Amino acid sequence: MRRILFLCLAALLTACVPLPLEPDRPPPAARVETGPRLDTQTSAANFAQVVDTMEPVITSECRARAPRSNCDFMIVVDTRPGLPPNAFQTLDRSGRPVIGFTASLLADARNTDELAFILGHEAAHHIEGHIPRRIEQARTGALIAGALAALTGLDDASVERVAGIGAEIAARRFTPQLELEADRLGTVLAWQAGFDPERGARFFERIPDPGNAFLATHPPNAQRQAVVRNTLSRLRAGGDV
Repeated sequence: MRRILFLCLAALLTACVPLPLEPDRPPPAARVETGPRLDTQTSAANFAQVVDTMEPVITSECRARAPRSNCDFMIVVDTRPGLPPNAFQTLDRSGRPVIGFTASLLADARNTDELAFILGHEAAHHIEGHIPRRIEQARTGALIAGALAALTGLDDASVERVAGIGAEIAARRFTPQLELEADRLGTVLAWQAGFDPERGARFFERIPDPGNAFLATHPPNAQRQAVVRNTLSRLRAGGDV
């Protein structure tokens, strides 16, 4: 059963579990175009095909790898005009995993392999339990920073501010590792569904490279593509991933 909702996500997102970091999206900068963009009808048809093909694989892998998790994925498209190309994974109040795409991302994707890899990547965030792991990392950072601030004799308001900074820093330092984990499992999911993850990961060539910037929320694009290639090599050799 296809579960794609085309909607304005404002109401949905107010019910989501808050994340310590913003969802996946390139930093504001000019995007490098390679190859022609697809028309609206073609991009929508591609997305529907990808969801129909990927959803059973994602659900099956979720149940196998995370049997205690809710594996009833909801896939939504935010059609509000003016939003940048973006995809994200979150949870609603009941704990149901939600994967969202902006309409501009569908238009920006060049082929079904790119859409499949992105969908696999976002599903992998849930399967790997990244939301609770990021929240726990942020909580640990806040506790450590707050305790150190309290030892210096700062007032309660200052301690609270320092704890918030500690939470943000801890979460940001942890996030690139989670992105690489999601790239690895996203590669597996797209491969199992019959798509070409290496071709799909070429969308990294069209987004700004965060490089090794301090506290960047995403690893360098070249590192992410290397993870995809290495994972594919193991899959093609029949190894476990």
